[in-house]
Amino acid sequence: MIGRFVLALILMATMATLSKVADIVLLHAAGSLRSALTDVVAAYEAASCDKVQPKWGASGLLKDEIAGGAKAEVFASANMAHPQALSQAKLSGPVALFARNRLCALVRPDLAVEPTTLLGTLLDPQIKVGTSTPKADPSGDYAFESFKRAEAIKAGAQLTLEKKALQLTGAATSATSPHGRSVYGWHVAEGRADIFLTYCTNAMAAVKENPGQRSINLPASLEVGADYGLTVMNDSSMGAYRLALFILSVEGQRILAAYGFSAPGLTQ
Repeated sequence: MIGRFVLALILMATMATLSKVADIVLLHAAGSLRSALTDVVAAYEAASCDKVQPKWGASGLLKDEIAGGAKAEVFASANMAHPQALSQAKLSGPVALFARNRLCALVRPDLAVEPTTLLGTLLDPQIKVGTSTPKADPSGDYAFESFKRAEAIKAGAQLTLEKKALQLTGAATSATSPHGRSVYGWHVAEGRADIFLTYCTNAMAAVKENPGQRSINLPASLEVGADYGLTVMNDSSMGAYRLALFILSVEGQRILAAYGFSAPGLTQ
């Protein structure tokens, strides 16, 4: 996917290297990328004359904003479907797979659960299960895909989990955490969820911030991977193409890997 993307952009990349004009690049990116791409942006700005103006949010909401006419140049989504929808609508160029993630279970400190007992704990009527909001945020879609897989293990599990899931993040009306706090760790710390199904990178950050919280890998039977897609909108500045190529570069991919993402550009 990265190779196809780069080939499609090669003419624009050549023009970008010849351009001496500094650009302000409008980046719309999934909230789960905020820490990693903040460092990528800092490295890019240090290596170029451009500045980047990021906007973070749930990928589905960002996609809808862009499709509705909001000005954006580079869109980095937590799934492939949203940027592909913009590409298919001829609003952007091709889509590149630039990072991978997985779902993990963020667990409150005093809850004894391991991968082998996770499904039974999720189904316990006394356990509050937090997810993001499907369609608005791919994290919610991935969680509900995990619920679908649970049906193959225990009849009725899918419907039970879908009904009890508390969609605490990702929607336009979702509560926001205090500044600087992981929203997932915050919800667990405040008791709104006993287990929060979120990206492993998010769970890792929440554990660092909230002593006692744990990140549990989903068992293989429930595991869901997340592919992240990148696209550049039509009529974007030269800087937008430079930023996209930097994210796909070895340096950009190494920064993503340092934050726990699987970086496909380092494995080809």
